[in-house]
Amino acid sequence: MEAAMIPLIKKLGGLLAGEYNLEKRVRKRVESLITELEMMHAVLHKIGAKPPEQFDEQVLIWAGKVRDLSYHMEDAVDGFLVRVDDIDNDRGSTNMKNTVKKFLKRATKLFTKGKALHQISNDIEEAQRLSKELGELRQKYMSDADTKGNGDAIDPRLKAVYKDVTELVGIDHIRDGLIENLCDGNERSKDQLRTMSIVGFGGLGKTTLAKAVYDKIKVQFHSRAFVSVSRNPDMTKIFKKILYELDKSKYATINEAARDNEQLIDEMRMFLQDKRYLIVIDDIWDEKAWELIKCAFTDNCLGSRVMTTTRIASISNVCCSSGDDIVYRMKPLPDDESERLFYKRIFPQGSKCADELEDVSRKIVKKCGGVPLAIITIASILASNGQDQHIKPKYHWDNILGSIGRGLAEGDSAKDMQRILSFSYYDLPSHLKTCLLYLSIFPEDFEIRRDRLIWMWIAEGFVQGGEQETGLFELGESYFNELANRNLIQPVHVDATGKAKLVACMIWCLICYVPCLVNKTLLQY
Repeated sequence: MEAAMIPLIKKLGGLLAGEYNLEKRVRKRVESLITELEMMHAVLHKIGAKPPEQFDEQVLIWAGKVRDLSYHMEDAVDGFLVRVDDIDNDRGSTNMKNTVKKFLKRATKLFTKGKALHQISNDIEEAQRLSKELGELRQKYMSDADTKGNGDAIDPRLKAVYKDVTELVGIDHIRDGLIENLCDGNERSKDQLRTMSIVGFGGLGKTTLAKAVYDKIKVQFHSRAFVSVSRNPDMTKIFKKILYELDKSKYATINEAARDNEQLIDEMRMFLQDKRYLIVIDDIWDEKAWELIKCAFTDNCLGSRVMTTTRIASISNVCCSSGDDIVYRMKPLPDDESERLFYKRIFPQGSKCADELEDVSRKIVKKCGGVPLAIITIASILASNGQDQHIKPKYHWDNILGSIGRGLAEGDSAKDMQRILSFSYYDLPSHLKTCLLYLSIFPEDFEIRRDRLIWMWIAEGFVQGGEQETGLFELGESYFNELANRNLIQPVHVDATGKAKLVACMIWCLICYVPCLVNKTLLQY
């Protein structure tokens, strides 16, 4: 939503910089309007960083009004620039025989330009009036980007930490392989501190896999901890949580202790210096958070191990900077394991899928793209409840098949899935949010050339500015690479230098589902 404001502010700045002969009072109005819009953009940035359900309704209504104002004003500025630039670029004939025609034509142009200047003046005056009204409404009905007073929202990923591994399919051999890589090695490397990072997009089961490894090997370590970081972490709370997990009796009152991060890091290093420890840091979003946490780990040559999970490839590489460290890139389940997981959830007693449901069930599983979260969520919607052992009728399965990718599935499990997947969207800067939402115009599983996609972003005005030595295409290429780094788009074909040449929608739930969900929310206001 906040991305709508950036092009307008730049275009209004262009009106001041260009030679458009704006009257002094109009220039002052433009300057005042730019200031108002910049303040609004700062508020929209805060609103755009969180899911809409975390805000009171008046906040979303206000944000929608601001968005509409920016679109209307941008159209007005574009119309003015087209009319004026067309007049200035048309020099006409130099033939002396057409002097009278040239005079009349010039007079018409001047009249047209004057009319355009008058129109843009009125538009700016109206926009300034509306922006002041919106500012007054914000003061009257809103505090600083009011959020609902429900306390900290429950993290839907918490269920993954306590999920029974026997419910999942295909995790045993992956878990055992990771344990072998993490714990084995020669005598020297086995004793050194080693880090493993599990990386992949939301819903693949990174937390569940890390917990499965942790539960299997934790008895081999003197001290252990499993702690989730998540977006916008309070690092003091994170350090206190790690200490409590390492020794619940010694640090039973650690939360009441008034200590800063430096003191907590020193405490952890002292505690760990003579212990073989296993620590899992789940769901890291920021390199700075990892760099701070890493300061607390000491390599005491006792065979300690650290595991991390993240959605961002560059963070996994930072976590595993040593030659003995391991990056494991999670992949979607293959078709056969996807079907096994789907049927296991719907038919827990091992009963067979009805013949009439086989075709639609395969299509549903195919649309889930091998993502365990999506498979389990959709299967939960279709499964029988405790009182009624009958499987839902075929028309219900057909409805679910049609709803996948449009954000129409309902129920608590579907809402949890929406929240988990939307974390990746709300962590993006505003310019990347716009580029990601744009991908919803393409069909599912559609492959589009990287260069074509970047030029389309540029044509839509999503790629703005940049340093003088950086062209728009190079800037758009950096947008593309960052979306790939965050596992939101999948490079399909790679050339000899390692550059992605094609990009496809990763799976329905990230490239099709989340943009549709966000767009549907925005259209309500």
